Amino acid sequence: MLIRNIEASDNSIVSQLIRDVLTEFGANRPGFAWQDPELDAMSHAYETPDRVYKVIDLEGRVVGAGGIGPFLNNQYDRCCELQKMYLDAGQRGKGFGRSLIETLLQSARELGYEYCYLESLSTMKQAIALYEIQGFKKLEGPLGASGHNACDEWMLLKL
Repeated sequence: MLIRNIEASDNSIVSQLIRDVLTEFGANRPGFAWQDPELDAMSHAYETPDRVYKVIDLEGRVVGAGGIGPFLNNQYDRCCELQKMYLDAGQRGKGFGRSLIETLLQSARELGYEYCYLESLSTMKQAIALYEIQGFKKLEGPLGASGHNACDEWMLLKL
């Protein structure tokens, strides 16, 4: 397993992976990442120096992906968001998600972020458990306007 930066050649594979996982959890509708405009060009969406998007490359096949980007809100300065982190169903439970999130959180620290926010769906129980293991704490509601108004889990981590 190799965790590496996304490349333009990964765009269609990553967008399909994200859509497959969203469909699996019934999140293939408005209010979720399903409709985000950058979904088909993730490598371009993360080109700025305050963002990073990584893929899990397993023997030449992308089986997971996730990113970090700035998140504006009125409560926490230097806050980023864990964005579009998804793992192929057949690869869950093998430690790949843990390796990816640890890599992303380290990147967030290196970029100077002090907090990491995320939004998820309560039916994504394995993901929620992974976030809690990493130290994320549940919030009562959304921290800001991410555009994903159908999410029902909000979490924050002090980096």
